[in-house]
Amino acid sequence: MVKNTTYLILFLLSFSSSILAQSSIKIDPKREFRGVWVASVANIDWPSKRGLSADQQKQEFIGILEQHKQSGMNAIMLQIRPTADALYAKSRELWSHWLMGQQGLAPAEGYDPLEFAIKEAHSRGMELHAWFNPYRATMTAAQVTSPEHITKKQPELFYTYGGQKLFNPGLPEVRAYIVQVILDVVKGYDIDGVHFDDYFYPYRIAGQTINDAATFAKYPNGFTKIDDWRRNNVDMLVKMVNDSVHYYKKYVKFGVSPFGIWRNLREDTLGSKTNGLSNYGELYADSRKWIKEGWVDYINPQIYFTFKRAAAPFGTLLEWWGNNTFGRHLYIGQAAYLVKVPSKVDATWMNLTEIPTQIRAIRANNRAQGSVFFSSKSLSTNAKSLTDSLRNDLYKYPALPPQMPWLDDIAPNSPQHLTADAMNDGVHIKWGKPLKAEDGETASGYVIYRFEEGEKINVLNAKNILKISFEDFTFYIDTKVEKGKRYNYLVTALDRLKNESEPSGPIGVQTK
Repeated sequence: MVKNTTYLILFLLSFSSSILAQSSIKIDPKREFRGVWVASVANIDWPSKRGLSADQQKQEFIGILEQHKQSGMNAIMLQIRPTADALYAKSRELWSHWLMGQQGLAPAEGYDPLEFAIKEAHSRGMELHAWFNPYRATMTAAQVTSPEHITKKQPELFYTYGGQKLFNPGLPEVRAYIVQVILDVVKGYDIDGVHFDDYFYPYRIAGQTINDAATFAKYPNGFTKIDDWRRNNVDMLVKMVNDSVHYYKKYVKFGVSPFGIWRNLREDTLGSKTNGLSNYGELYADSRKWIKEGWVDYINPQIYFTFKRAAAPFGTLLEWWGNNTFGRHLYIGQAAYLVKVPSKVDATWMNLTEIPTQIRAIRANNRAQGSVFFSSKSLSTNAKSLTDSLRNDLYKYPALPPQMPWLDDIAPNSPQHLTADAMNDGVHIKWGKPLKAEDGETASGYVIYRFEEGEKINVLNAKNILKISFEDFTFYIDTKVEKGKRYNYLVTALDRLKNESEPSGPIGVQTK
């Protein structure tokens, strides 16, 4: 009897372990932000050099999108205003010299790089976030600027620091001007997001001082300490941008990618257990406040450290940011550019499993919704191993961006009149636009799912996604089918914020 009981206990333990093991197997998330920064400054990513023809620029950008689509990405952070200039036509600022080599020189008549980029990204199921550098106006003291550049026409708006000309954030006219520059893009283009990186007040340089004492004296705004005043200047811009963007287009997301450390615990009991440069103290950027006040839809801290970085471990910062999201989205900035790059500070970057392990940690944190990688070129050069991991494992199946219910929680209606016909060139799938939902939206995109005969119909599993597009199309040909097999298809509608409808279908078809 004792012996049989022992066997029973062992069996039950074994069975329980099996069930637990099965339940712990996580399918790839169907919703996850997977972004990549495409930098134009210094021709880091695109265009690869100045002076390329419009066709060459287009082909390069299509190549970038195709590369990242194959890696499962669903968002491009495209730098469109690197130095108070523009990679887009509908601008009050001059054409960027990173395009044609001369500030103010248009790339080609009728060609708008941003318009082109948006259309190509959306057709591939990728969001396009317009990345602005709000304050930087020149990169170096030697940079040749046009006589028509704002630094020449309104020099009183700038100070010089480290050889760069930077907008003075303490001036009300500067804040108003930057907001209007951003609104030109929000109103004029079908972008999905407005994005800032970490350049607010400049990173400190020994022996340099910010020449803004006169501005502080003129516009103190009730502050007696210049550090607090500077932080407030940045706060005001962030809030103004958020309010203005959502006033004109509620569905356009606004996010900021600050330096990875807000404050250290030794500086503030609310800070992280780290010992490094802080956003708050060094750059006058109170990034935690922006999330807490709801002034951003997502925060994208650049945690460019490994798990073993003593002063600022990746795991410590991931946990801290996860505990300080206040219901907004958290996307982690990851340092693809450091993979396999020898470093005296941290040799761990030579370990090819570092970023894949970081991605798994991000997924295990239920308050983080994804990643953004810096930068595009790195994923085909030094970080090629990471790209392989994304394609073969971590991002093997497509994903939709996460929802933002505080902006829109009304799902669109289902597509109408779904049909699927087997033809010689594949299965032709057609449907009609959905009726308007409660908020007046129909569809801004669609998801097509395919299931093999006998396969469980499950729209939660990303492996069943055949096609995602953020365009208003109602026809698709599935060319990747086997002859003589039966398939079931579903189609769902997406609105601008990627809320998804109930599916139309399933509808079955036998291939020829």
